[in-house]
Amino acid sequence: MLGDYEKFIVNINKKTGINLALYKEAQMKRRLISLYEKKGYKNFQDFYQAMEQDAGLLNEFLDRMTINVSEFYRNSRRWEVLEKQIMPKLLQKNQRIKIWSAACSTGEEPYTVAMMMSNFIPLSQLRILATDIDENVLAKARLGIYHERSLNEVPEVFKKKYFTEENGYYSISPEVKKSVVFKKQNLLDEPFGSAYDLIVCRNVLIYFTEQAKDILYAKFSAALKPGGIFFVGSTEQIFNPGKYGFETEDTFFYRKK
Repeated sequence: MLGDYEKFIVNINKKTGINLALYKEAQMKRRLISLYEKKGYKNFQDFYQAMEQDAGLLNEFLDRMTINVSEFYRNSRRWEVLEKQIMPKLLQKNQRIKIWSAACSTGEEPYTVAMMMSNFIPLSQLRILATDIDENVLAKARLGIYHERSLNEVPEVFKKKYFTEENGYYSISPEVKKSVVFKKQNLLDEPFGSAYDLIVCRNVLIYFTEQAKDILYAKFSAALKPGGIFFVGSTEQIFNPGKYGFETEDTFFYRKK
């Protein structure tokens, strides 16, 4: 017979697609018990029943259990460079642009790309591939519900157009969701696609060894079209881009030769 927490894991997996069993049990239980006690519940089953009735409580739970930290338009000036300088050049060559958000975490990055691209082409004509190694963050990305603090840098026009607010949590619109396809992928061990116009991989490579970065830069370069752009995070400058067939297009943007 399943215990209180085990039943909770099964119910949450059915409801959200998130598998709490993949997290360290003692750590996750501590975090969630602290949340449900603060809300006045006595056990996991009471807590789950309450979440069934209260979307705000479910959102708070999702926020608490997600360890990855991300936000929309992170380092917004770089996104401005992408929108104003990089994308117009790419779209001159080809209107049917191929985009990949690698190591996408909980979805803020590919959804940011989608919103930005909506200034150029209809979302219905856009398909962005977004990949991550963690099934749980992909499940949360597909749900598309975010705490207000993740939206600090989102332009007001997009906030009004593409988000619905409830109790301090924001749901991203179905039309933005449909433009992004989420898949599980291990960057080091699995093959990449090809002929991408834009690959975004930000604030992830800092966690890899120099040897692993060497492998990944070569793989990312091979996955781009000639003239395609590789967009990295603000602590991830490539100091020898020529080694991988890149040249610097702008700060943190590399063009494949």
